[in-house]
Amino acid sequence: MSELRWGPVDQQWVIFAPERAGLFLADPEAQLPDDPASCPLCPENVDAAAKTIYLHPAEGDWRVRVVANRYPALHIEGDLKPTGVGLYDRMNGVGAHEVVIESRDHHRPLAELSVEEITGVLATCRARLVDLRRDLRLRYVTIFKNHGGDAGALLAHGHTQIIATPFIPTLPRAELIHARDHFLHKERCLFCDLIHQEEIHSRRVVRNDDAYLTFCRYASPHPFEMWVMPRRHQHDFALLTDGDLTLFAAALKDALRRLNAVLGEPAYNFALKTAPSPHPRPGRPNDWSTIELDYHWHLEIIPRLTRPAGFEWATGISINPTPPETAADYLRRA
Repeated sequence: MSELRWGPVDQQWVIFAPERAGLFLADPEAQLPDDPASCPLCPENVDAAAKTIYLHPAEGDWRVRVVANRYPALHIEGDLKPTGVGLYDRMNGVGAHEVVIESRDHHRPLAELSVEEITGVLATCRARLVDLRRDLRLRYVTIFKNHGGDAGALLAHGHTQIIATPFIPTLPRAELIHARDHFLHKERCLFCDLIHQEEIHSRRVVRNDDAYLTFCRYASPHPFEMWVMPRRHQHDFALLTDGDLTLFAAALKDALRRLNAVLGEPAYNFALKTAPSPHPRPGRPNDWSTIELDYHWHLEIIPRLTRPAGFEWATGISINPTPPETAADYLRRA
């Protein structure tokens, strides 16, 4: 069973999941296994490999399928049982860990799917986000993708992952707090202000289709990092309409194809940042009370071109060899 531990120095939770240990013992330079006959995400194998949670569409041959992760970081069963351990805190590793199979075709990565197919993937993620929020134990749902071995992918078949945690993780929480503080001081959304500034200066804008803005942010820790953000203020991905999803799918496909054209199909990660669970916490009714006004969901895409070393680890300061203005210029012309 997984366990969650909190330490007072860095003040963040860590997931201890011993059953995942074998996943990280393989040669990091080895190629991802790429044989459909043994792939646990291919249609002919998935029934035997993992429990199915959701199908899109619900009837007929599925195009997108959600299964339980075979080696979950967190388990949906059980009680949290939070406990103080001296200066420390712990609780049972309760949460959810799901895999979104993006296509039946083993050899078609997300960038090569049609806008309609990507819309189906996004609609599936939206449906799972809504469903997982019904569990009052869970406080935040992270939707993310590892593509390629250097980005942490263990399977070649295109997939996105969803992990729901009983707390808001450190980085999303910091972002939420910064957005709230900005609103309290200026009565404006931080991200709307950011969009306005990027549109005025435009040097870091990669694509602007009136619905979504794709840009390389001013202080990108990673070379060629891109954000895709709705131009209209929207705090929660779960509230997107089907029409919104189609426009977002087009922007996402465009961003991934530009990365591939400029960087030669790099490994990459993306993470969808959205509002936390809307359910009030007992005894804390005012948590995130302005979130509909101060937060703005978005997607962050990070190609894995550099590896952090000692200085980055010791200080938390990134060294980026490519200014975002240069990266945006390459990506615009792709």
